[in-house]
Amino acid sequence: MSQYVVAARKYRPESFETLIGQDNIARTLKNSILRGQLAHAYLFCGPRGVGKTSTARIFAKMINCSNPSAEMEPCGECESCVSFREGRSYCIHELDAASNNGVDAIKELMDQVQIPPQVGKYSVYIIDEVHMLSSAAFNAFLKTLEEPPAHAIFILATTEKHKILPTILSRCQTYDFNRISVSDIVRNLRDIALKEGVSVDDASLHVIAQKADGAMRDALTIFDQTVAFCGSDIKYEDVIRNLNVLDCEYSFRLLDAFLKGDYATAMLTFDEVLSKGFNAQFFISALSSHLRDLTVSKTAGLDSLLDMPDSLRQRYKAQADSCSIQFLYEALSITTQCEAGYRSAINQRLHIEFALMKLSFLSKGVPKADAAAPVAAQKAPAPAPQTAPVQAPRPVETVQTPAPAPQAAPVPEISPASAAEHPEQSPAAGKIQPRRRAVKTGASLSLNSIINEKEEVETAPVLENRGRELDMETVGSCWKQLAEQVAVGKPRLFNALTNARLELKKEADCQHLTFLVTNEAQRDWIATTLLHELESRFRIISSCSSVRLSVEAVQYEEKKVIYTPEDKARALMESTPEVLDLIKDFDLDVK
Repeated sequence: MSQYVVAARKYRPESFETLIGQDNIARTLKNSILRGQLAHAYLFCGPRGVGKTSTARIFAKMINCSNPSAEMEPCGECESCVSFREGRSYCIHELDAASNNGVDAIKELMDQVQIPPQVGKYSVYIIDEVHMLSSAAFNAFLKTLEEPPAHAIFILATTEKHKILPTILSRCQTYDFNRISVSDIVRNLRDIALKEGVSVDDASLHVIAQKADGAMRDALTIFDQTVAFCGSDIKYEDVIRNLNVLDCEYSFRLLDAFLKGDYATAMLTFDEVLSKGFNAQFFISALSSHLRDLTVSKTAGLDSLLDMPDSLRQRYKAQADSCSIQFLYEALSITTQCEAGYRSAINQRLHIEFALMKLSFLSKGVPKADAAAPVAAQKAPAPAPQTAPVQAPRPVETVQTPAPAPQAAPVPEISPASAAEHPEQSPAAGKIQPRRRAVKTGASLSLNSIINEKEEVETAPVLENRGRELDMETVGSCWKQLAEQVAVGKPRLFNALTNARLELKKEADCQHLTFLVTNEAQRDWIATTLLHELESRFRIISSCSSVRLSVEAVQYEEKKVIYTPEDKARALMESTPEVLDLIKDFDLDVK
C-alpha cells in the first residue's frame, strides 16, 4: 500500500500562481523581488488556514531560486528548490515559536543567523506562531531583528497580531491575510475532486466551503473526511449527514408554514430538528440566516451577497417572491430577539416555540379578541380636562344657594359609541355619575406638583344632608371621605388633608365653613381643586339660606412638650387651681 498523503499537504501551494485568495499579497511580494527591494523582516498575520506559512515558503524559495520564471515564480528544478522540497535545505529554516518560546531558543537563533548560506543568496528564517514568544524572548530578539546580517531575512507568522509587542511590529513589513471566499474554496475543491476522480455536486461543495469558514486547510480536511464517508460519489444528503449540518430544507418548510399561518407544522418541524441532535440555538440562528438570504434575494442588485449555487439561488428567489418585505423584516426582528434572549430563558424550548408561533401569526395577524377593548372606546379621543378657575390667594369664598326642586326631564338617547366614551352618562346609570380620577403612584409627593396637574378631581356621589343644619359631624365625615378618595396611594397628601382643621360658624343668613391649613401650598391646592367638589357635597336644605366655604393658611401655635417631672407639676398646677392651693397650704416643694 502506498503512503497516503492528506489533501491539505498534497495540494499545498508551491508558487504564487497556486496561492488562493491572496492575490494582492502575491503581487506585492513578486514586485519587491523583481525590483530588488527586499526587507529584512516580514510579518504575515491572519486567520488559520489562509496560506501564511505557504506564502512564506514560496517567498523563501523564490529569493534563492537560480532560474526564476518571468512571472517571478520558483523553477522547482534548481538545487535550492530541490533541496527545500526534499527537506534538506540549509538556506531556509523554520522555527516553531510555540515550543521554542524562551530566551535560550532566541540565543541559539542569534548564533545561527551569523552563519552565511551555503547555497543561494539569503538565509530565510520562518518563525511560526511568533506571538507565543515570551516577553523576555521578544526583547532579546529586538536587536537582531532590527539589524540582522545582510544575508538574513526573517518571516514571522501569527494568527494573533494583537499579542505582538509594538516594538516588534515597528521593525517588520506587515501583511494582513484575508479569509478565503466561498467561491474560491469551491473552485479549488472542484479542481482537486477532478484530479482525484471524485464525483461531487456544487451543493455539496458549498456545504463544505461554508463549514470551513474561510480556511482552505479546513476545507481540504473536510473534503478528505467526506470522501472517506461517501467514496468517489458524493451526494448532498450524505454530506449533511456526515458533517451534521442542518439542511436548508427545514428552513424552506418553516417559511411555507409561516406564510400559511400553520404554527402546528412549524412546531413539529422544530421537534424533528431537535430529535436529530441539533442545538436549538443553532436552529434559530439558521432560521435567521435563511430570512436574511430571502431578504437579499428579494432585493435587486444584492445577488453578490449570496454564496450558494445557482440552483439554490433560484429556489430562494421563488420563495422570496411569495413574501413581502414587511413580513421578512418583522420575521427577522422576531428571530433575532429570540436568539438574543435564548441563553437567559428558563424554558429555552418554550422560548423558541413561542417565537415560531409569533412568526406563524405574522401573515394573518395575532388574535386579540380576549384582550381587545371596544373599538369606539379605543378610537374616541379623551375629553379635554377643564381647568378650575383661579381664585384669590387669601380667603376664597364661594356662595352656594339652594337649588330649585328638580323637574323630570326626558332622558336623551345615547349612542353606544358615546356611551363607551362617556360611561357616566349611560342610560343605565339614571343620572350623571362622576368619574374617578386616575391614580398616580410615586415614591414622593409634593402639593406644588399637585397644583400643576390639570386633571379634574372626580369622586364619589354627593353626600346629602337634607332637613337639618350643617354640623361638624357631617362636615368631618364628608371631609374624611373626600381625603380618602383623593389621596389613594398618596399617604403624604392624605396626612396633609386629614390634619387640616375645620371651623364651622353660624352667621345671620348662612353657615361659614373654614379650612385651616399649615402652609400656602396646601391652601392654594385646596382652593383651586377641592372647593368645587365640597360645594357639590354640601348641598344642604336647611333653615340657612346658603353655606359659605373658605380656606386659610394659619400658623399653628407650637405646643410645648412636657418631659421632666418639674414641667409636669407646673402644668398640673396651671390647669388645676386646687392643686396649687394644696401646695401652698402644706408648704410643699415642687422639684
